[in-house]
Amino acid sequence: MAGKKGQKKRFWSDDEKRSICAQTTVPGVSVAQVARRYAMNANLIHNWLKDPRFAPEADIAEADCHGGFLPVEIEGLVSVPTINDESGADAVVSAQRVDITLSDGRRILVEGPTALSGVLALVEGLMA
Repeated sequence: MAGKKGQKKRFWSDDEKRSICAQTTVPGVSVAQVARRYAMNANLIHNWLKDPRFAPEADIAEADCHGGFLPVEIEGLVSVPTINDESGADAVVSAQRVDITLSDGRRILVEGPTALSGVLALVEGLMA
């Protein structure tokens, strides 16, 4: 079945599929909500969830073998590490998703490519 006139078929990379499937494991988030976020059919996500390459259970099992999450306290100024790439230039460390739970129970969730220096600045601002 063809899509609407003028629309091209979207291609999702394996990393994008894993990221989208992982978002369905967040408490209080449904597959339908994630599907609406990406303007796609929820059945497609359900199909990806059945595929062991994209199922979030593999990520959960890997996290369990490392002991899960540990509480972290930040005191004072923190320097952001950099990585030297092949050209010798410094590249800023970044993450696809950062989930922070504060001591008072509030939660900060940053999704998408994010420089860790920005997240640290946000945390330092909240602590001030």
